[in-house]
Amino acid sequence: MRSNLKFRKSDNVRFFDTVKTRINEHFESRNISKKANWTMVSKTLLFLSLTVIFYVSLLFGGFPLYVNFLLAAGLGSSMAFIGFNVCHDALHGAYSSKPWKNHLLGWLFNIIGANAYIWKITHNQIHHTYTNIVGHDADLEVAPGMIRIHAEEELKPVHKYQHIYAFFLYSLSSLSWFYRKDYIKFFGRTIGRGGHSHPKSEVYKLFLYKGLYYVLFLVLPFLVMDHAWWQILLVLLVMNLVEGTVMGNVFQLAHLVELTSMPNPHEEATMEDSWAVHQMKTTANFARESKLVCYLVGGLNFQIEHHLFPNVCHVHYPEISKIVQATAKEFGLPYHESPTFFSAFGSHVRFLKQMGRPVSSGEIK
Repeated sequence: MRSNLKFRKSDNVRFFDTVKTRINEHFESRNISKKANWTMVSKTLLFLSLTVIFYVSLLFGGFPLYVNFLLAAGLGSSMAFIGFNVCHDALHGAYSSKPWKNHLLGWLFNIIGANAYIWKITHNQIHHTYTNIVGHDADLEVAPGMIRIHAEEELKPVHKYQHIYAFFLYSLSSLSWFYRKDYIKFFGRTIGRGGHSHPKSEVYKLFLYKGLYYVLFLVLPFLVMDHAWWQILLVLLVMNLVEGTVMGNVFQLAHLVELTSMPNPHEEATMEDSWAVHQMKTTANFARESKLVCYLVGGLNFQIEHHLFPNVCHVHYPEISKIVQATAKEFGLPYHESPTFFSAFGSHVRFLKQMGRPVSSGEIK
């Protein structure tokens, strides 16, 4: 990734040094690893097992159509949870201290439809560096032209209703990602603001893994399932719509809410804050106290901790979040969070509604 955008050095750069020292002391004093523990391993086995069970039952169970719709919904959800819980950590190198284990588990990302190589560029490198900076953060490209997220973007009459129709577009996110977005990112001239050339081996892998996914989740169902073609198509559509809904809604609640800022670079292509302070202002947590949410979304509800320490396995986020929050308060920095999933969801709806009307640049935090 090449970009001329830089972050300022400020007194608050001491914040990251301080919180990093305290987090390291937390693990060292308890003699525990920053990587996966048995809770993480058991969760991995659960979601992988559920995915296999749903898939095999859907293809070979011979169930009535309505049961297959339920199985398809379960399959879509379980694949989303594999992405959240297993692949996300593995691709950040947070699952294990052994690179080969992270590589193997991260490889599953290709099997559930996405491209692990492109994800490492657009998410690990670009999103985690240029968080919430329009034109730089590739993860902000939710539905360009259809969803307006910044005051400087063109305001269209349809945006007045984006807080309503956005959620339908979110449900299409897996279809768009697996059948369109990865190709655009891979073969486009730029990713974010930086040009990128890809090894030829990754070109071969892209088509190989995409082909494998299409065989598993498109070709085999038509060859094996005992339903009319249009019924099979509906079943597969349900799988993708559920997966897209789960992914699309969870992804938005950490950055596109009322609390977070979307700063613009100065004319000299320099951000106002240091990198760590920028993360505190542009990122939000939600439902920290909900064990169910924490279990299902793989630490994506602890985005602050994840952005500061992406190499730490998400099962440790609930504990280290207390350290991060206390340190942020000590340095006079914000610690954005919504108490529940639904309060974060409501904040996202209000954010979309605000962006659907004329907003001056001065109103953007």
